[in-house]
Formats: sequence, C-alpha cells, structure tokens
Amino acid sequence: MTIRFRATLETIGFQTIVRMPKSASRKLPSRGLSFVEGTFNQRPFQTTLEPDGKGSHWFKVGRAISKAGHLVAGDTVVVEIAPSDRWPEPDLPADLKQALAGNADVRAVWTDITPLARWDWIRWIGATRNPETRAIRIDKTLSKLRSGKRAACCFDRSQCTDVTVSRSGVLLGPGSKNRTPKSA
Repeated sequence: MTIRFRATLETIGFQTIVRMPKSASRKLPSRGLSFVEGTFNQRPFQTTLEPDGKGSHWFKVGRAISKAGHLVAGDTVVVEIAPSDRWPEPDLPADLKQALAGNADVRAVWTDITPLARWDWIRWIGATRNPETRAIRIDKTLSKLRSGKRAACCFDRSQCTDVTVSRSGVLLGPGSKNRTPKSA
C-alpha cells in the first residue's frame, strides 16, 4: 500500500521536518512509530515516522535530501511511502550502550528482542529532558530486561518522544524554538 501526500517543509528549532496530513497518517498500520520506504520528491529514501502526539506522524528531513533537492522550509514536497516490515537497528545512545556493556545477562536479552522493541526502549529512555530521570529509566530498563520483560510498556506510543521538537509528548508548531535537552 503506497501512501501519497504533499506537505510543506517546516522548521522547529534547527530541525527541518515534514508533518504528515492526518488523512495520510491514518493509512499507516500504527499510531506509534512506523518505518517506511518510498520517495521524497522522487528521490528514494527510508525513514522512521515519529508520532506527533495529536493523531498523526512527522519525520526529519536529512541534510542530504535537503541539499540534493535544494529544499528549504516553506517548500512543498511530494512524498510517497509504504510501511516496511524491516526495522533497522536503532542508534544506541552512549549511556545505554555503556550500561548494556556492563551487564552481559541483560545484553543477551537486548540482542534477542526485536529491533522494534529496542526502538521502544530507546524512545522511552530518551523522552525526558532531565538527566536524572534518564539515568533512572536506564536502570529500570536493565531491571525489566533482567526480569524477562521484553517490551517497554511504560509510555504512550502515540506521543512524540523527541524532546528537541516536542513538549509534553506533542510536536511543536512550525517556527517554534527548541531548547537543547538538559542531557546534551
């Protein structure tokens, strides 16, 4: 199933994003995180669609795509996407990587769970600006994995978890200024 839509590039802080129309987002299999493949102004791409906390999705526009297409905020783009069953490995944040390195039993469970489950754990850990809360979430992740829990169930999967472009789980509006997370 191919989902086609037009969207206007927006900027939140230093991020250029595409906010999907709700009519296009409703065609996705999940209100949560989705991985898609398709074309962006006729250029092939793959991306992770993040929920916006309001019933739709959005995604970051990488520098390579922006530069190749000479795109800036305010430009209209044509996007064609299809959900993919192949989830890429998420980038492991340094603090979680270090915690897993020191716990062979937990690392074995981490390696055995699905890539989507790893994405969920990382999203839950990262959905805070507070470094102390983040450290607590890493400890809880290790504890839960150690006890056999394989999926993060501790957050609303339909909320935006990127703290650089959201507040209280909701994607900010166009032109909003983002703050650097406390952990940066």
